[in-house]
Amino acid sequence: MIRFLTLAILLSILQTGLAQEEAQNGRNGGIDEDAFRRLHELRGDEAPPLKGKEIDIGIAKGYLSLPATPGDTRSAILVFHEWWGLNDHIKHWADRLAADGHIAVAVDLYGGQVGTTPRDAQKLMRGVDEKIAARVIADALRFVRRDKRIRAERIGTIGWCFGGTWSLNAALADPGIDACVLYYGRIPTDPDKLAAIGAEVLAVFGKEDPSIPIQQIDAFRAGLKKAKVKHEVHIYPAGHAFANPSSRRYVAEAATAAWKEVRRFLSAKLQPKPETEKSGS
Repeated sequence: MIRFLTLAILLSILQTGLAQEEAQNGRNGGIDEDAFRRLHELRGDEAPPLKGKEIDIGIAKGYLSLPATPGDTRSAILVFHEWWGLNDHIKHWADRLAADGHIAVAVDLYGGQVGTTPRDAQKLMRGVDEKIAARVIADALRFVRRDKRIRAERIGTIGWCFGGTWSLNAALADPGIDACVLYYGRIPTDPDKLAAIGAEVLAVFGKEDPSIPIQQIDAFRAGLKKAKVKHEVHIYPAGHAFANPSSRRYVAEAATAAWKEVRRFLSAKLQPKPETEKSGS
């Protein structure tokens, strides 16, 4: 009985948070950081159901989350998982993006496998064949452009850590992508290489992340500038994986601030107002 009461209270809190955010933002509302964090405090049968469904994307699997009310522009975002794989955390991210009116497609680069320990995750990450991964991404881009449920007019990418690297790799491979978001991924600094990017880039880093020192971030920013790639770089007082509520390194304040910037960026680049479209043309 106590367990059912606890579940009811947790779900009530979650629903209240979502309702407040919806009232504040209109349309689909979106999922704020506090509600998103609570999704990762729930376990097993206490977790709310996912909104999307599993799909086939060429040779790979994926997760498709459709918005209840699409934006004025048909925007699709490819979602790239962390080194753990395409787990429920990443699927919740896809649902979160769909709540903002974007069609979200989470791409599985691990062939259906998910790591549950750092050792497993590292093995899976090192086992990724870059040529196969590139083919999966090409299939995913073809999917969002041609599938009748999507037929994207604008395309974005987003990823974290391992996925941040592949979010940028996708933008490097396809100049037709409009917006690229990467959270603390591996970053090239050569402007000749970065010049292949056609998307606008928003990059998020932690100031206290030893794997990506400030000097490297500065070199990345300089490379983007020299390559004439429009970009934003945001650095927060946090370490690696600070935006993952399932991680012990999660920093709510930094995650909240980063999500606000990411949400604004994706809305502006993928769901532009008519005035923006006119002035841009």
